[in-house]
Amino acid sequence: MGMLERFADIIKANVNDLLDRAEDPAKMVDQYLRDLAESLAEVKEETAGVMAEEARCARAVSENRAEVEKYEGLARRALQAGNEDDARTFLAKKQKLEAAGEGLAAAAAAAHENAEKMRAMHDKLVSDIEELRGRREAIKAKVAVAKTQDKVNRVSSAGDGAAAAMSAFDRMEAKADEMLDRSNAMSELDAEPIDAAAALEEKYAAAGATAAVDDELARLKEEMGL
Repeated sequence: MGMLERFADIIKANVNDLLDRAEDPAKMVDQYLRDLAESLAEVKEETAGVMAEEARCARAVSENRAEVEKYEGLARRALQAGNEDDARTFLAKKQKLEAAGEGLAAAAAAAHENAEKMRAMHDKLVSDIEELRGRREAIKAKVAVAKTQDKVNRVSSAGDGAAAAMSAFDRMEAKADEMLDRSNAMSELDAEPIDAAAALEEKYAAAGATAAVDDELARLKEEMGL
């Protein structure tokens, strides 16, 4: 696995681990930022190494070109001096340097490409961390609102329970009233029926008793001279 793929996997693993353990997003977002900061430190170190390799390769290419130019210059001077054999020797050396230069140029191109990728990864990671830091407070605020909403929901549930209890008490009270009405009705039904003739007899008997008392009172008053 290449270096770039390894760091991509590290960052992806951090995200997946966060999602797996995200019981409290407010806490996990801080942990995720700490994990990203650690990954950023590794990326910085590796990026610096890749950039150093890029610089070394570029320097080797530059030095190779300088050597090629040097031996071509020596070959020219040898020809000017009439030393063709020396010129051949210098040109042979130049050709070897040019062949080596092709390999150095290829290595430098690869090093440059790797450095560009590492710089891009580094810059994106820095940008992502800054963005997440900006979103952290919003995430925490949403979590706080969600927790408050949960409390409100629990209180609302308790209110619903109280309303249900009130309804149940209303039904029980209605049932008690029904039982009382039924009991009163049974009492009325169990009472002795009224005898109309007996009631009238008592009425007239009472009237007769009153008349007898009045007669007795008149007699006493007459005897006493009152």
